[in-house]
Amino acid sequence: MITKKGIGASPGIAIGPALVLDAEEYRIPRRTVDPAAVPEQLELLEHALQAARDEVVELRTAATRRLGEDGAQIFAFHEAFIVDPTLRENVQRAIRENHYSAAYAFAREMNLRQREFRRLTDPYLRERVRDLYDIERRVLRHILGREREDVTRLTEPVIIVAHDITPSQAVALDREHILAFAVNVGGPTSHMAIIARMRGIPCVVGLGDITSDVSGGETMIVDGRHGIVVVNPDDETIQRYREREHHDRQFARRLDELRSQPAVTQDGTPIHLLANIEFPEEVSYALEVGAEGVGLYRTEFLFMASARLPTEEEQYEAFRDAVRRAEGRPVTIRTIDLGADKLQPGTGSGHDANPVLGLRSIRYCLQNLDLFKIHLRAILRASVEGDVRIMFPMITTLMELRQARATLADVMEDLDEDGIPYRRDIPVGIMIETPAAAMLCRYFAREVDFLSIGTNDLTQYTLAVDRANERVAHLFAPHNPAVVRLIREVVAAGRRAGTSVNVCGEMAGTPLYCELLIGLGLRQLSMAPHNILEIKKIVRSTTIDRCTAIARKVLRFDAERQIANFLRDKLREIDPESL
Repeated sequence: MITKKGIGASPGIAIGPALVLDAEEYRIPRRTVDPAAVPEQLELLEHALQAARDEVVELRTAATRRLGEDGAQIFAFHEAFIVDPTLRENVQRAIRENHYSAAYAFAREMNLRQREFRRLTDPYLRERVRDLYDIERRVLRHILGREREDVTRLTEPVIIVAHDITPSQAVALDREHILAFAVNVGGPTSHMAIIARMRGIPCVVGLGDITSDVSGGETMIVDGRHGIVVVNPDDETIQRYREREHHDRQFARRLDELRSQPAVTQDGTPIHLLANIEFPEEVSYALEVGAEGVGLYRTEFLFMASARLPTEEEQYEAFRDAVRRAEGRPVTIRTIDLGADKLQPGTGSGHDANPVLGLRSIRYCLQNLDLFKIHLRAILRASVEGDVRIMFPMITTLMELRQARATLADVMEDLDEDGIPYRRDIPVGIMIETPAAAMLCRYFAREVDFLSIGTNDLTQYTLAVDRANERVAHLFAPHNPAVVRLIREVVAAGRRAGTSVNVCGEMAGTPLYCELLIGLGLRQLSMAPHNILEIKKIVRSTTIDRCTAIARKVLRFDAERQIANFLRDKLREIDPESL
């Protein structure tokens, strides 16, 4: 049994078989073959080993010419490993005795070898595990015929284990059969993690080398709340987690009783709970759990789910579907937020050395006006179906806001000329996601209808922490005193201007922060649909006076650890189960 500690990115417990995706996205499931097919698998293994050896010999020859004999020694190690008779015999035995496929038998044997190397105390020898990864991928390419198996159409429930999963991959994967994610890299607010939370799929990131510790088909436990992954758990551990699963289900049933109850504090103040969505079909579920509308419709997933750009009609149909499902409730559509870790092949996005600080979001749109105008046309056309609002992301200067509004005005003129109806007085807002925007908020508040605080990026840019980098993810803290003070400034600026302010980042759906946000003056919170009931429970258990006192106390602290400990103590007083 192996226990790994990572970063909990999406709560929940999952127990099931692993499906390991290597760096090249090969699917290596635990697969057996008919006994009659064993000779074919043995022959496939033999051909793959020989082809891999031939490649390594060629590489060694080329390296000798370019680097000399010393530089070519790495490939001597590779060749010696591939021709090792013990390796071949162990894999052949697994095929003959267990009827494993050649791919699974080889991957399993290599996984055992990699574990042995990682236990060595000599740093040089321990580092050779990277060579084993290279050898494994080389042989598997030949076993699988250089074909990547389709992981978008799974046939049984599995836990996806991978080095990394991009947002576009997460969107494309067959969600019906995914029990959980266990990923080597990433942080709790990477967009892959956000997608997992939106789907209610347990997820642990920042595990370092989980792909080396598990073979396809092995039983795993993923504890997304505490960031723990257990490989090959014993019966006692499985039973313990089954009991926790049962407890979580009971808690969920108690939360279900709140579906029809209003989100009102004990002293009678309503707190409006809205939903963050990526797909129109999520609206119906959001309303079922008590959402009063959509506070954030992330439109970029329309662009990431396909290798080509969505047409105006395709975008319009998606937006219209979401608005109709909202049944008159507000739907805030955020314009395309491509860039950083959300790139789409059809956009022709160039490479940025530092994409988080590069051409992303509104900057990208203002440099690609044709794409931006088509996008705005689709939103405006859908606006006649209900209460639609437009929200521009990553606005950092007044000039950007005015350019975006000018583009919107141009699109309105085009629609007038074409005789296409739209809502002329459509509310327009911006996201506050950088310290610059927060500090200029009093000026923005005069020119928009609403402000929405994106706490994920605001925290990232304020603390200079790449939220997807597992090496610094522990520094990502929305409760950092600097972030809390910026939120207070935005709320105050909105109040002075008579402009509504809400929070739509992950902070809004985190129980630990609920009373703090209310105490800072926020009355609208937008979150993943599955968080709404838990946040509603806290709202109904507190008072405005209590929340205000909590916020005042927090603003006197100068360290995030103090704030976190204080907020945990206060939450424990009214809702210990949320901890």
